[in-house]
Amino acid sequence: MKNRNPIYRKIVVKVGTNVITASDGHLDIEVLERLTSQIAELQKRGVQVILVSSGAVGAGRSIVTMTGSLSPVATRQVLAATGQIKLINTYTSMFAGHGLTTAQILVTKEDFRDRQHYLNMRTCFSSLLQQRIIPVVNENDAVSVTELMFTDNDELSGLIASMMHVDGYIILSHVDGIFDMKSGNGSVIREIPPSTKHFHQYITPGKSEFGRGGMLTKCHIAQKLSRLGITVHIANGKTPDILLSILGGENPGTRFLPEKPTYGPKRWIAHTEGMEKGSVTINEGARIALTSGDRANSLLPVGIETVMGSFFKGDIVKICSADKSVLGYGMAGYSADKIRSVIGQKGQKPFIHYDYLYIIQ
Repeated sequence: MKNRNPIYRKIVVKVGTNVITASDGHLDIEVLERLTSQIAELQKRGVQVILVSSGAVGAGRSIVTMTGSLSPVATRQVLAATGQIKLINTYTSMFAGHGLTTAQILVTKEDFRDRQHYLNMRTCFSSLLQQRIIPVVNENDAVSVTELMFTDNDELSGLIASMMHVDGYIILSHVDGIFDMKSGNGSVIREIPPSTKHFHQYITPGKSEFGRGGMLTKCHIAQKLSRLGITVHIANGKTPDILLSILGGENPGTRFLPEKPTYGPKRWIAHTEGMEKGSVTINEGARIALTSGDRANSLLPVGIETVMGSFFKGDIVKICSADKSVLGYGMAGYSADKIRSVIGQKGQKPFIHYDYLYIIQ
C-alpha cells in the first residue's frame, strides 16, 4: 500500500480455517502474525476493521484428544469450546504486541432473527470500533447446532458486513480467487458484476478441509452484498501483505463490483432467509411489478393469491411466485389473519412496503 490512502474506511475481514490452520490442525502462527500485523497497520491508517475468524474447531483438534464415542455434534462442541480459548488468546497476544485491544464476540444465527437484537449488536460493534478496539468474531460453535448454525463464517461475516455498512468485505481463503473453469484455462476471474448468476458454471462446489463452507457459498454471499452496495474481494490469505495490497487499490484476487448502496431495514431483510414466519404467493402481475426494476413498488394485497403460516405485523415473510420460486423477503404490514381477510382486494394499504422489501430475482 506504500503511502497511498486506503480505498476503504471500514471493512470486515473474514479469515477461513484453512488459512490460519496448518495441515496438522495446529494454528499457523506465521500466517496469524502477518494477518494481525496488517490489520494493525490498517488501523494506524484510519481503517476500522472487524475480524471474523474461523479456526476454533481446528485449534481444538490440536489440544484435545477425543476419547469415547461422542456424536459428531458433541465432538464439535468440545473442540469449539476448548479451541476458541486458544484462538482468542492467540489473537489477543498478537494484537497486544501492536498496542491494540481485542474484543471477543461469539454469536449464533438466532442473534440475527430479531430486529431489536440486531440493532443492539450493531451498537456494540460501533462502540468497540469507536474505542479503537478490534472485534474478533466467531460463531458460537459450542451451542450452534442444526438450525441454529450459519452455513459457515462466510454467511456470518456477510451479515456483519451488511449490518455495519462497511465499504469493503474481504474473504481470505486458501486459494487466489474464483477460477474460471468454464473457459478451460482455469484463470482467476478478476471482476464480477452484480448481475452475474449461475456461479456453478465457473467453479466446482466443494467444502474446505476443516471448515463447512465452499466457494459456491462465498460467491452467493458476495453477490448479495455487492447488490447492497458493498465491494467484495476473495483473495488468498496466505499471500504476504494481501490486505495492504487490496486496501492500496490493487486487485490480487476476485472483486465483486457493487451496485448503488442500500441502507436501512433492507440490509437486515436481505439476510433473513430461513428466518421467515410465513409466506405468500403472488400473481403474475405482482411478480412483474416487483421484479421489473423500473420503479419502486410495494406488495399490495391485490397481488397476493395465497397466504401460508401464522405471523404478525413486523414478522419476516417469504414471497413466492406461482411456480413456487422464491422472489424475496419482506416485513409484514399485516398479520396473517388480517391479510387473509383482504387478499386480492384493491385500495388496501401495502402488505409489504418497498422500504421493507428485498427482491432477490
